[in-house]
Amino acid sequence: MNKKKTGKQIRITLVRSTIGSIAKHKATAIALGLRHPNNSVVHYDTPVIRGMVDNIRHLVKVEEL
Repeated sequence: MNKKKTGKQIRITLVRSTIGSIAKHKATAIALGLRHPNNSVVHYDTPVIRGMVDNIRHLVKVEEL
């Protein structure tokens, strides 16, 4: 079941440190691939990714590509 990913992409940037954050928020940032402040990753714009970003919206900046 290999489906080719197409569609919009978003760039997620960690703008605040996860030090002092709830463990669930730290785990969400790591699951998105964000390890250090000012680290950016590109993901496809899916409801799953948007939900993860919504959980840590106070730590990240999102740009549509």
